[in-house]
Amino acid sequence: KNKGLIVNMFLGIDVGSTAIKLGIVNTEGQLISYFNSPYSTKVISDDHIEQDPNDWIKLILKGLTEFKNNNPSCQLSGLSMCSQVNTHIFVDENGEALLPAIFWQDTRAKSEAKEIDSKISDEQKISWWGTPMPIDASHVISRMLWVKKNKPDVWEKTKHVMLPKDYCIFKLSGEVVSDPLSNIGLVDNNLKYIDDLLGLVSGAPAKLPPLKKMTDQVGIIKKELPFNGTKIINGTMDAWIGILGSGGFKNKKNIYLSGTSEILGINSREVIPTPGIIIFPEDENIKLHAGPTQSGGASKLWFCNLFNLTPLEMNKLVENENFNDVAPIFLPHLQGERAPLWNPNLKGIFYGMNSKTNKCNLARSVYEGVSFSAKLILESLEKSSNCINEEINCGGGGFQADIWNQIRANILNKKINRLSIKDPGILGSVGIAGYGSGTFSNIDEAFHEMTNFDKFYEPDQTMKNYYSDLYEIFKNITESNIKIGEKFSKFSRN
Repeated sequence: KNKGLIVNMFLGIDVGSTAIKLGIVNTEGQLISYFNSPYSTKVISDDHIEQDPNDWIKLILKGLTEFKNNNPSCQLSGLSMCSQVNTHIFVDENGEALLPAIFWQDTRAKSEAKEIDSKISDEQKISWWGTPMPIDASHVISRMLWVKKNKPDVWEKTKHVMLPKDYCIFKLSGEVVSDPLSNIGLVDNNLKYIDDLLGLVSGAPAKLPPLKKMTDQVGIIKKELPFNGTKIINGTMDAWIGILGSGGFKNKKNIYLSGTSEILGINSREVIPTPGIIIFPEDENIKLHAGPTQSGGASKLWFCNLFNLTPLEMNKLVENENFNDVAPIFLPHLQGERAPLWNPNLKGIFYGMNSKTNKCNLARSVYEGVSFSAKLILESLEKSSNCINEEINCGGGGFQADIWNQIRANILNKKINRLSIKDPGILGSVGIAGYGSGTFSNIDEAFHEMTNFDKFYEPDQTMKNYYSDLYEIFKNITESNIKIGEKFSKFSRN
């Protein structure tokens, strides 16, 4: 192991919604070392959901220490990082958190979001972003207004409002920096902060970090930390990085990531403004159309907790289901819904239960309902990009169950290609590190070398009409849920 130095190794770090993941990967896309450790999310109430940002950096340092102890001769050519976005940390002048991190599922700022959104026309949104993207409760400008109104002392002390990746880069290097794509909704198609939007909350512009390209070197690891001196390449948000790591660098290629939420995307320079879809500014010749749900893997975790099951036990329940029988239809709106509906008031539903409905039926319903919500996004993406494919590249922890992957293939009516490294955020970050550190001459070269697939799932054509009909009912129930959600949300608060 210690015969000379190991070169051309890159470190990818993914600050996820439920866990920190670190991986050392070589230039051929082989995972050499891996670290994964969960942390807690505190649900204070229906609309207050928080994390402790110190958990992220403690676990990153634990992973770096383990890697160094296990590979003392290893030198890294560079590291890059991605993270959950729309999770925000308000920090003081010393970079210390003034509040717990406001998690991306947190909807405390929904009234502020509505207030700000009402001041912006669709014409303005299309001029900024190319699509009428809503300002929602997870938008940083909504959260800034909420803190300013509800915690003025914190707002006064806030030096920067940071994303998880940027907070961790600061702790590793001492540098305050962000990137444009992580700040989707705050930057325009020229990758610059939108002055007219920031001007809606006085004091907001001064509290945002400076922007650098995702492929720029932004610092080095401090001398007192493991792998000191290693180049830190900026990186960007988890969805964009994960889509890139799953083959999204290719034009007109469909990508589907499954973790806490489901995220679908496609790289296409052709843009047809479509409600509910996020259009990222073009960067490195990639123009990404994307849509995130609110609860994908989170629905599975909720079900497992409810029935005291492990994820493997839930898989077994679904494998034993008779798919000739109809299961109830599940709407996975456990924390409202994001794309393409963008409605924080939606509630989860099982529709079609009777006296014979059992735990196995409901487990299958969860898998099918999450897949239907993905199909809802995919249809909007196909309109937005004017592109329909017969297959889709998939990655993430939610794609480790064969039965769920087959259900997705059947519902989407697409061939599924599963990424061999189950953490696309690590692979995407490693590719960015490889390019940003100068090892590869362009992004296409980096990801062409590193992206591999290990399993494939063909849609079962005998299920096509069944799921097509069921999907229409799913959409009908969703329309009714939208009408009822506003009333029920007000009722439940009284």
